[in-house]
Amino acid sequence: MKVLEFKDVHRAYGRGRDVLDGVSFTVEAGEVVGLLGRNGAGKTTLLRIVMGMLAAREGEARVFGLDPRRDAVSVKRRIGYVAEDQQLPPFLKVRDVLELHSGLFPDWDEALAADLSGRFDLPLGARISTLSKGQARQVALLCAVAHRPELLVLDEPAGGLDPAARRLFLETSIRHLSDTGSTILFSSHHMTDVERLAGRLMMIHEGQIWIDSDVDSIREGYCLAVLPAGEGPSRADLLGRSDCLCVRERDGQLRAVFEAAADGIRLDLGAEVPVTVLDLEEMFIELVGGAS
Repeated sequence: MKVLEFKDVHRAYGRGRDVLDGVSFTVEAGEVVGLLGRNGAGKTTLLRIVMGMLAAREGEARVFGLDPRRDAVSVKRRIGYVAEDQQLPPFLKVRDVLELHSGLFPDWDEALAADLSGRFDLPLGARISTLSKGQARQVALLCAVAHRPELLVLDEPAGGLDPAARRLFLETSIRHLSDTGSTILFSSHHMTDVERLAGRLMMIHEGQIWIDSDVDSIREGYCLAVLPAGEGPSRADLLGRSDCLCVRERDGQLRAVFEAAADGIRLDLGAEVPVTVLDLEEMFIELVGGAS
């Protein structure tokens, strides 16, 4: 079943380049998808369209086959969501926030909520205004997870959490939902989180999906070639290849990222050209730094 479907979605906030510029993808039930991109690439805009908070200027977005704006209530009941800048009512106590959410969602799992609040060591009697940023984020994350949503949408879910708390949440909550068949779409700046949890990665740059692939294929199927500038193929020659994603010039060298096996690129460019397999973080740096 298609949980998410974007068809040629465009969205702009003013005149000029679209924040989303013809984005198309589908997400099937049970997938765990990590969304990568630098600040301003369009990640949050994409997630807000999923939530029905924004409308596409052109194209079509569907969630569970429904229009997330026209069928907002039906869609939101099936989604858990945490925004990067989400704010909880500061005057409420933690237990009041949990009780409020349990009343909103018929599928609220009291046992799961209690388990996570214990793991996070949340002070149930404390007001939200007295919590640290990390504790407030943990409350928001718990509320998004405890009704066992069919789709979990997280915009930088680990923001404000220290490394130990981030790992605890991601490994207990997101993996638990994944094991029960929930679909997860999350954005993160933490490459290790994406590699550890996502089965599929979408990298968005300048409003477009540059890479959409399963994580295992990314580990094996992308490489970097470093050539002397002014010798051999030019930047234009390299970009003219269908398997070349980007080229940037640095320190008198051309650094070209290919969607291809390293051995094949060595064969094409010559054995003297250094070609290395890229890990996820290296690939992200090369791509966002080498956009043409």
